[in-house]
Amino acid sequence: MKNSIITKLKELQDRREELEVLLSDPNTFVNQKLLGNLSREYSKIETITECFREWQTIYNNIENLKDLSNDLELQDIVQKELHESYKKIESVEKKLQLLLIPQDPDDERNCFIEIRAGTGGDEAAIFAGDLSRMYIRYAEICNWNAEIISANDSEYGGYKEIIIRINSINAYGRLKFESGGHRVQRIPDTESQGRVHTSTCTVAVIPETTEESILHINNCDLKIDTFRSSGAGGQHVNTTDSAIRITHLPTGISVECQHERSQHKNKARALSILSSRVQAREKAERHAIEANMRRNLLGTGYRSDRIRTYNFPQGRVTDHRINLTIYRLDEILNGKLEPLINPIIQEYKAEQLIAISESIQ
Repeated sequence: MKNSIITKLKELQDRREELEVLLSDPNTFVNQKLLGNLSREYSKIETITECFREWQTIYNNIENLKDLSNDLELQDIVQKELHESYKKIESVEKKLQLLLIPQDPDDERNCFIEIRAGTGGDEAAIFAGDLSRMYIRYAEICNWNAEIISANDSEYGGYKEIIIRINSINAYGRLKFESGGHRVQRIPDTESQGRVHTSTCTVAVIPETTEESILHINNCDLKIDTFRSSGAGGQHVNTTDSAIRITHLPTGISVECQHERSQHKNKARALSILSSRVQAREKAERHAIEANMRRNLLGTGYRSDRIRTYNFPQGRVTDHRINLTIYRLDEILNGKLEPLINPIIQEYKAEQLIAISESIQ
């Protein structure tokens, strides 16, 4: 392992000792905000410092065995133990490398999944409905809370646009690579000659902003309109302007919300989504100038990029970013997304490891 990495790990080790002293200080418990921040920092470095401590133990054992290697009587035993120790230290070093990968602070957040019908007319809207059920079912499998925030129904089924909120720690970290263009190839119910049609939808996964971030939006930059809801709801829908449209004037980003019967609740939800979109755009603009591994995986980052194809005649799903094809279409659409999500995350981590190795000389 490189000396620069060892130095960094020793610094983390020292920081852990400092945190242990601070967390045992009675004055820390008086400041709950400070206590929370210190506890979170400690939990983040605890695993990696424990792993480094294991590496140090094995490394010291190897050095001691080397000193005994010249003893002819012990040479066979020493060589055997050295061989085992080298295998152990190699395994621990791989684990340390993974732990050293910088974590996206957004990974632990809740997220919004925005699905919009693209090319293909009514069939694209029906496919948007299929995708929304797929993600809601995945959330159920993961014991996450999923709720529909806004939905623009299509006349023949499905949605022209639907926004789903996923409430769970690490929801964004698991789903962020779902952003992009999703293509479906199948025979629509309205097709009389049995021809396969191609339709598309776009998916955008956005981390939910915190309440503090929402407060940072200047009210002068917002244009708020009210109108009557167009969905189901009886007389209330027809007589009350409960739906909300909020436009962020500097960026032109607009959000509508009419899922709740209360105008106040619709406004709060719309503002949360708007804040998340604004921050997502700012983040994308910052990353646009960096030719890093995330852009390699996600293409240019635009929602129109095709990332996946769902082919019904062949019963297959193909992820074009990593050339992965799985012939389990029914299971995938029923929410069993792990065979697609895990490989792309592993590929992403592999790219990060390469970048770390190249940057640390």
